[in-house]
Amino acid sequence: MAEAAVRYLRSVRTPAPQPVEALPRPDLRCVGEDERAPVDPAEFRRVLGNFATGVAVITAPPAATTPGNAPAGFACQSFTSLSLDPPLVAFMVGRRSTTWPRIARAGVFCVNVLGAHQTELCRAFAVSGADKFAGVAYDAAPVSGSPRLSGAVAWIDCAIHAVHTGGDHLIVVGRVDALGTAADDPEGPLLFHRGRFARLSD
Repeated sequence: MAEAAVRYLRSVRTPAPQPVEALPRPDLRCVGEDERAPVDPAEFRRVLGNFATGVAVITAPPAATTPGNAPAGFACQSFTSLSLDPPLVAFMVGRRSTTWPRIARAGVFCVNVLGAHQTELCRAFAVSGADKFAGVAYDAAPVSGSPRLSGAVAWIDCAIHAVHTGGDHLIVVGRVDALGTAADDPEGPLLFHRGRFARLSD
């Protein structure tokens, strides 16, 4: 299936874009430091926690400059599809993340969408500084070579397309080179809601 997905993505050829009339530029201005809304961080987290999300592990192969030649990975719930043409996805990572620089050096990554049975795997990848891949089964994603975790319900193999700042996080945009789903997914995806893991059946 992985090979079929790769062949499909490589076979799609986007036609040359036709010139379009530019829309008038909107009037924009940045919010000043003295204009910040008085939002309590704890209340912000509580309210936004009502938005249920899936859970993914972002992985990358070891870069040539990585000590010990180890792959990188971290648990991520801030992931989204972004564009169909071209196929783009995005994830958000804290600017203080120690894993992000390793992914940036690799220049590629794989999004592993976790299944409902992978709660403990998610917890392992949420820990900072540990050997996150110890005892974890994976193979190489077909284009980037990033770790593709066994048991994930879906995987998206990407190259870094752009990085934008977003407050205390970075917004990482990836160009999709290959993707696929698990052959058997009886339990569905792992969800995160109101500070705890959940399942579709809940």
